[in-house]
Amino acid sequence: MDKWEPVYLETHRRGALKEKIAAAYDILSQCTLCPHHCLVDRHHGERGLCRTGDLPVTSSYGPHFGEEDPLVGTRGSGTIFFTHCNLYCIFCQNYEISHGGEGEEISLADLAAMMLNLQQRGCHNINFVTPSHQVYQILAALPLAIEGGLSVPLVYNTGGYDAVETLKILDGVIDIYMPDFKFWDPAVAKDLCAAQDYPEVARQAFKEMHRQVGDLVLDEEGVARRGLLVRHLVLPDGLAGTREIMEFLAREISPRTYVNVMGQYRPCGRVFEHPSLSKFLTGLEHAEAQRLAREAGLTRLDRRNKLFRWL
Repeated sequence: MDKWEPVYLETHRRGALKEKIAAAYDILSQCTLCPHHCLVDRHHGERGLCRTGDLPVTSSYGPHFGEEDPLVGTRGSGTIFFTHCNLYCIFCQNYEISHGGEGEEISLADLAAMMLNLQQRGCHNINFVTPSHQVYQILAALPLAIEGGLSVPLVYNTGGYDAVETLKILDGVIDIYMPDFKFWDPAVAKDLCAAQDYPEVARQAFKEMHRQVGDLVLDEEGVARRGLLVRHLVLPDGLAGTREIMEFLAREISPRTYVNVMGQYRPCGRVFEHPSLSKFLTGLEHAEAQRLAREAGLTRLDRRNKLFRWL
């Protein structure tokens, strides 16, 4: 059996990673990195909706055991939490980071060192949390990490508001895409985040992600190597449009899509602005969402119980 390796190593050997870094760098001069198209010059101090320049801004990093089972394995997922966001959902459970800007600007070398430290601590992957507005920073730090021996999969853990043009730059770099499909209805998206066009943008982004990496592939120990893993946070009163999202995934992405139908919604942030969000999700609502996923034809639902022994 051929030895498996993450896709970015071959991209680096071919010299294509340099081209991708250059393409992302150029985008920041008149930024269209995400679908907001703020058109600011991030290289010279201008800030768009994400409030981020051309250096990494992070809040924390470390092994995480609360992610999906195929990411956690026995040694955890190596999460790096980026500061700020390109969505600003009013109910964000990381409100202090996304809205409040908790974190600090670091160097590209520091970001590469974080990746290597997480690998050295035994993490199965490097999990970039909220990366959509810091794609250039990830790409620019990656050669330094590769030179230091990085060899675990890269996870793109996103809210789903990603430009297809930017995702194409990441083709051959990201091993595992993990987007959250948040809302189906544009009117709901308008009320709850900074992007009324979120549903259509997400649909196109999911198609491009799946084109690149396909369905989730696990190794012999059940740990993810490559593919698409979808999250969907169920909201009270059916606000997220769970039925339509599950049907879209099954029919237009793949019935073999690995999906975590998440039931951990709790009131956070500015939920007082919307009556449905000021209450916890009920067990019945979560069970109904899981039923809708199965009814749509999805066959790989995350069970949310640990299949591995923690070391």
